Amino acid sequence: MFDRSHRSRGRIAHRSGAAAVALKARAAAWDLPLVETDEGLCLFLWNCELRLTPEGAGLRIDLAAPDQRMLATLRDSASELFDEAGLAVAWDHVDTGALAPRLSLVRVLSVMRRSPGFLRIRLRGADMPRFAQDGLHFRLLIPPPGRAPVWPRIGASGRTIWPDGADAMHRPVYTVTGQDQDWLDFDAFAHADSPTCDWALAGPQGQQVGITGPGGGWCPDARRLFLFGDQTALPAIARMLVLARGRVRAVLRCAPEDMGPLANDRRVIASDDLLGALALLGPLDQNDHVWFAGPANEARSARRMLRDRGLDKTGYTAAAYWG
Repeated sequence: MFDRSHRSRGRIAHRSGAAAVALKARAAAWDLPLVETDEGLCLFLWNCELRLTPEGAGLRIDLAAPDQRMLATLRDSASELFDEAGLAVAWDHVDTGALAPRLSLVRVLSVMRRSPGFLRIRLRGADMPRFAQDGLHFRLLIPPPGRAPVWPRIGASGRTIWPDGADAMHRPVYTVTGQDQDWLDFDAFAHADSPTCDWALAGPQGQQVGITGPGGGWCPDARRLFLFGDQTALPAIARMLVLARGRVRAVLRCAPEDMGPLANDRRVIASDDLLGALALLGPLDQNDHVWFAGPANEARSARRMLRDRGLDKTGYTAAAYWG
């Protein structure tokens, strides 16, 4: 039973079918459980709950979450959803001007060359333990050079206001590769035209940056887990090899000198043809999960191949990491 003791309430002044349509569309797009009753709709996500109920001439929105941070995150997401549907929500409480939910301000502690193809960046801050659960990834917020950072903050509507124009930030997503109570490591694939690599190689030690998350899903809980990825997916695959509770096998397309400890891991196979290796997979059942990440065109092909095999959406992940 989830603890959802932190609560908030909002109201849409005029009853509109657009609210239910927007909520159902979000549930379908994110593959989330949605319960419809005579009283209204209830959406479950992130161990939280959002209820939409007719009340008088309008609609009532009830939010329930395990902590204040997740409550603010849910309020932000709901505000964005209904705002895009043309519906204004009046919340019972909004921390106007506060930092965006799940945003932590940290400092760059070090940058090192982990291998010829990867940089390892260490960040230090007081809020690192939460990045050890609930998601493999986080979003890095790098302020534009030569400008004072303008951090995303909560607006009066409950929706996060992101800096734009000259203050817009570079916001890439990375995988946590290691952490302790007050630091976090991530690896960035070093390649041309990478704003993150240019920033890291310019000597950002001591600079303040932002991180949000965690997100992007956790290691699939499967009897057998099959991982396929190119060099950009190496950090995620390495982490899932540690987290996986069942049998796991990985196929990786990566330069040998960048493999690190995975070069000696018997569960890892090197291959230049990820889609060819995927096609050779034997029979799969409902207790298995296939995870694929790489360029967008290969991710689309992998998704199509797995659907053609009759796999349910819960049985596979096919993510475009670039391109």
